[in-house]
Amino acid sequence: MRATTIHGPRDIRVSEVPDPVIEAPTDAIVRVVAGCICGSDLWPYRGENDITPGDTIGHECVGVVEEVGADVRSFRPGDFVIVPFDHCDNTCPHCLAGAQSACTNLGFTESGQAEYARVTQADGSLVTTDGMPDAALLPSILTLSDVMPTGWHAAVSAGVREGGTAVVVGDGAVGLCGVLAASVMGAETIVAMSRHEPRQELARRFGATHVVAERGKEGAAAVMEITGGVGADAVLECVGTDDAMRSAFAIARPGSMVGFVGVPHGIELPVRRMFQRNVGLAGGMAPTRRYVPELLELVLSGRIEPGLVFDQTLPLDQVAEGYRAMDERRAIKVLIEP
Repeated sequence: MRATTIHGPRDIRVSEVPDPVIEAPTDAIVRVVAGCICGSDLWPYRGENDITPGDTIGHECVGVVEEVGADVRSFRPGDFVIVPFDHCDNTCPHCLAGAQSACTNLGFTESGQAEYARVTQADGSLVTTDGMPDAALLPSILTLSDVMPTGWHAAVSAGVREGGTAVVVGDGAVGLCGVLAASVMGAETIVAMSRHEPRQELARRFGATHVVAERGKEGAAAVMEITGGVGADAVLECVGTDDAMRSAFAIARPGSMVGFVGVPHGIELPVRRMFQRNVGLAGGMAPTRRYVPELLELVLSGRIEPGLVFDQTLPLDQVAEGYRAMDERRAIKVLIEP
């Protein structure tokens, strides 16, 4: 099959690789209808994460079931499915506690930017729709494989509440989905920290009441002015850098929570500040399967349209351009059509 492969920093190619096959009776093979590039894919693209040259890359996709293992009972060939990026059996003690991203049988999508993907623990992971979705809904349904549940997880972890104040650090697709999540959860004041006009516009469309373009101390001062010197009831950290985490704690009011979903790179927690101000930290890798059913209902009802984060669509053969566009911040998020 054709698949996106990574060979070194900023070296993305479309290569012929072996088709995925059923390796365990709980597996399914999905023909990818739509995939996309994730902000976390940019870490290895930029050389920040170790890679094995020639590895496939991409973990977000939706598609049609092609084949199932002998133990798969809930799905059959022809079903259109959402593929959570982190696979789970949805029955282990961690899954039952709502921590599907720590499943004892955890697996991951490894070729979401390709023609086919293997899903481990298919019965516990996959979520089907009622037939093939309308083309207009497909981008929003695709976000349910990762980016929308991740933004939602940041809001849940931060304890966003009705009538409260939420600040989102990060204006990538995850941060924008965090803004949307905070809006759905009823936050009255939602501050998006962004200095890029197209992202600011989308943040406002998703429910942001304020936009702060400043960074560092100036950004914190702007948030404090908006909140009357109190700080945020909930902070969503959606970047994963030390600067972003420090900004999150600088604007969190005493007794609040920071929900973090940015993949950590070089972070040192300000533990003394956390202690003195009783500010907590929660979050991590999103338990995608936990949130997909609720989010799917919100999409199908028309209450949310997270697919607006896709501002570029490319065929698989042009996936390298998609990486360049996101790396250079010419695109928020790129949808890939195999």
